[in-house]
Amino acid sequence: MLLVAAAAAVPAIFGQSDVSPVATSKSDALALEQQGSNADAERIWQRIAEEHPKDPEAFAHLGLLESRQENFAAAIENYRKALALGPAVPGIEMNLGLACFKASQFAEAIKAFSAELQGQPPDSPVAGRLITLLGMAHYGMGDYFVAIPYLRKAADEDPQNLPLRLTLAHSCLWSKQYDCVMKVDKEILALNADSAEADMLVGEALDEKGDDAGAMEQFRAATKANPKEPNAHFGLGYLLWKQHHFDEAAPEFQAELENDPSQRQARAYLGDALVELNQYQEALPVLERGEAESSDSAMVHRDLGIVYAEMGRKEDAANELVKAIALDPKDVSPHWRLGKLFQAMGKKDEAKAQFETASAMIHETSRPLTQEIGEPRSKSQP
Repeated sequence: MLLVAAAAAVPAIFGQSDVSPVATSKSDALALEQQGSNADAERIWQRIAEEHPKDPEAFAHLGLLESRQENFAAAIENYRKALALGPAVPGIEMNLGLACFKASQFAEAIKAFSAELQGQPPDSPVAGRLITLLGMAHYGMGDYFVAIPYLRKAADEDPQNLPLRLTLAHSCLWSKQYDCVMKVDKEILALNADSAEADMLVGEALDEKGDDAGAMEQFRAATKANPKEPNAHFGLGYLLWKQHHFDEAAPEFQAELENDPSQRQARAYLGDALVELNQYQEALPVLERGEAESSDSAMVHRDLGIVYAEMGRKEDAANELVKAIALDPKDVSPHWRLGKLFQAMGKKDEAKAQFETASAMIHETSRPLTQEIGEPRSKSQP
């Protein structure tokens, strides 16, 4: 931080007329800071701040010490006091911005970084760091489109920085600038030819562009480059699932769960793939655990309803299908299946109501009823 770097120059900044006891106390506090004795240094700066409440240096160093202890709210308060008292003190805006950034107050961090940048020579190392921080702050806000020019400039200034390029590629993807993803991917692969994350980013971009074959190729490359890469197997499995290749999708979802047993989406889609393969016994424990983890998943409730119905647990099946309908009323499948279930249970009026609802939904989408009577597909997400 600039305050640390400028510590030795404090007398020049604040004047040579500051004599004992304050000068000695400041010297002691600075020495303690450099030794890492933060608590002792903080006590001295606190006393100086109390005795000299208009001294910006004391509050600036208190902010620095609070920030070191990750007490960012206190650090921000002290930096703001220092800034109000001495706006020309070097490094205050930078340190305030850093504290705001670490506290996830990205909008405030952007204000501070922008103000600091205005006072820096364009080609200075500090300006370069501020450009990077501004890009990361906009990225943290989810303002990916605005983040891209900052991250692009920062990446150009640091040709070997792989994490920066990955962040840039994510920003391009999430702002739907897919050609930008492809360009950055080439830079990433030049630094790391086996980057599974880069393969996945391109795969997602191709998927968004409707290139299913290209997307699957990229995700297969990602799983080969790093079989443990988070979400690589899930991404490949999902692409296969969308193409109704359930026999290939299921092992990919299983592989994802072996890497990360807490991956709820992988469990939900594994259960659905097993249901599509009529492997109901295998699907049952997967779906029951999935329901416990994700009670708001319409797909899981629908699939459990299917499995329970196949096992003769009609009441349980009806309850699950009702839950699925409540969570996703626009899905035809649970209405149709619930109608068939009520029919089998002798509940003719309830069955008729569900069939009429399903038929009306199918008519609205202009799809022939005969295509839906067999196995209506759902677009529900877990």
